Parts: sequence; structure tokens; C-alpha cells
Amino acid sequence: MTQRSRILNVVIGIVMFLVFWQVLAWIVNRPILPPPWVVLPMFVTSLRGELGLHLLASTARVLAAISLAVITAAPVGLGLGQVRALDRVFRPLIAIVYPIPKIVLLPVIYVLLGITDISKVFLIALILFFQILVVVRDEAANLHPELITSVRSLGAGRRALFSYVYLPASLPAILTALRVSVGTAIAVLFIAEQSLTRFGLGYYIVVRTYQVLRYPEMYTGILAMSLLGLLLYGVLELLQRRLNPHLYLEEGA
Repeated sequence: MTQRSRILNVVIGIVMFLVFWQVLAWIVNRPILPPPWVVLPMFVTSLRGELGLHLLASTARVLAAISLAVITAAPVGLGLGQVRALDRVFRPLIAIVYPIPKIVLLPVIYVLLGITDISKVFLIALILFFQILVVVRDEAANLHPELITSVRSLGAGRRALFSYVYLPASLPAILTALRVSVGTAIAVLFIAEQSLTRFGLGYYIVVRTYQVLRYPEMYTGILAMSLLGLLLYGVLELLQRRLNPHLYLEEGA
């Protein structure tokens, strides 16, 4: 798929979304679902005011969580992928902990870390941590032995293998795991920001607008959170295209 085709698909998707929204607003015909021509101008105006502050707070939290998850999970996953004996020790624990929905740990994290931004960032990072860990570990463990042997024959030690073989080979897996996890991260962010905070899109949508029946403003917050997820996904895809262009050669990119 060419760049022009991707842009065209995005434009068509936006138009279809707006048309569907408008038709649904006509059908419902209640204040709970205002039409896009009411919400969109308000969204643009609100970004320069209160909504923009909440968007910045949410963006800072999710970027901090992604950074924390990557710098902790990637080395651990690479280490487990390289050292099979270590992986055999921790694999049962990871298999048990990985499927647990980490959002249920929110009260525990609040008690241990306090009701602060740190606890919200930690929760999102915890969810991303295991998703990145498992993908990177499996990618590092499945590298072709011939590649590792050829690099070792040049005198490379474990540190050189980590820097020049395992890490570059696992980078696509890290970016793919992040792309898959963006939606989950935004959903958890929304839940974590609904209470016990004064800034964030979750707080804006639930407390500042929904609970006081400001429905058009509520949809501006929903749009902002949706765009945050879309932008993060787009940036990660762009990074993957720039760092691993060979993965998209078949698409004609």
C-alpha cells in the first residue's frame, strides 16, 4: 500500500465515521448524542483551554508509562531469551502472572504508592511490561543459531551479542507489542484518571462533563482520548516503517 493510498483510506475512514455519527445523532435525537457539527468546533476551541490541559496531563502519563515499560521489559525479555536456564526458572511465574488483568491491582498500587501520578504511570507500565516482555523474550529465543554463531566467531561476547544482534532483531517485536498495547494503555489510563485526580482526560470526561450533564463537552474529551490513542499508534507505526522498512516492502511502501 502506497503512502497516497494510506492517506486516502484515512480520509475515507474519517468521512464514514462522521456520516455514521450524524445519522446516529438524527436517530437518537436526544442531548446525550449531539451531532458532529456541534462537537467538532467546540473541540477545536476547547483544545486552547481546559481540554488542552487535561490532554497534556494524560499524554505525559502514558508516555512516561511506555518509556518505563520499554526500558525495563526489553532488557529482561532479552536476558530471558538469551539465557535458557533463566527462562526455565521464571517461565512458570510469567505464565501465571501474564493473564491476570492488572487493572484489578489498582487499589493495591494506590495503597503501596499513594494516590499520585506515579501510581497511575506504574499501573499502565505494569500492563505494558508483561506484553513487551513475552514478545521480546520469544523473539530473542527464536533467533537463528547460525546468526549467533557467526557473530561469536568474530570474537563477540555476550554484551556485543546483546547490542548488535538481540536488540536490533527484537526492535520490531518491541514496536509491534507497543502498537498492540496502545489501546489497552489508553483504556487503563481512562479508568485510572476517573477519580482521585484533578487533571487528565478520564477526569474531564467523567467528572467535569458527564456527571454534570455537559454532553457536548463530554464528547470533546472522548475525541481527545481517541486522538491520543490514534496518534500514539501512528507514531509507533511510523517508527517501525523507518527502522524496519523491509517489513513493508511487500506493501509497496
